[in-house]
Amino acid sequence: MKSLISFLIIGISINALGQQVNLSAPNLLPNQVYMSSEKLDGKKVIKVIKDSTLEAVDEATFVKIKDVDFKDGIIEVMVLSRLHAKARPSDRGFIGIAYRINADNSKFECMYIRPTNGRADDQIRRNHSIQYFSFPDFKFTRLRKESPEMYESYTDMGLNEWIKIKIEVKGKQAKLFLNGNKQPSLVVNDLKMGADVSGALGLFVDVGTEGYFRDLKVTKW
Repeated sequence: MKSLISFLIIGISINALGQQVNLSAPNLLPNQVYMSSEKLDGKKVIKVIKDSTLEAVDEATFVKIKDVDFKDGIIEVMVLSRLHAKARPSDRGFIGIAYRINADNSKFECMYIRPTNGRADDQIRRNHSIQYFSFPDFKFTRLRKESPEMYESYTDMGLNEWIKIKIEVKGKQAKLFLNGNKQPSLVVNDLKMGADVSGALGLFVDVGTEGYFRDLKVTKW
């Protein structure tokens, strides 16, 4: 009985701590992005840049992780965003996490940040610092038009600095936390793909972004 209790306690502790996700090249599949393994600030990172031939935004532009099937739980990752040399004035350093990605990448949920907006002098831009969208039918343009302010929010952040993203997903609800804040910066109560969907994770970037990812961890519920 004592051994069984110890085993259960160990199991609970491991689940609470989450699983560090392997970000080595054999476990990663770039989809409409360029990917490379590099060192930044002395740590191993995955660098991701969107394929420049793809002009549409809020597309399936991510590095897909092969060994994670995710439905409900917590996703944590460190990200750093820069604007690359060919970025346009309208580019915002878009970087985030896609989740519940289906097998052919035709459907997924996503939350991403716009670091250049976090400290802009324009309050409207600040209000658009964080974004949820659901591919393919609910991109940011539709959500902003049909439900203004509901799927976007503000949090302080900037380019060229490490930012911790934590996303909690349960059923049809997702919450995004930044930099260890106890309260979420964005709450979405109606994930468009529904509650009973699972799929892969993806390291997401969009136009103009030179994105870096490290320390991805997943805790499943």
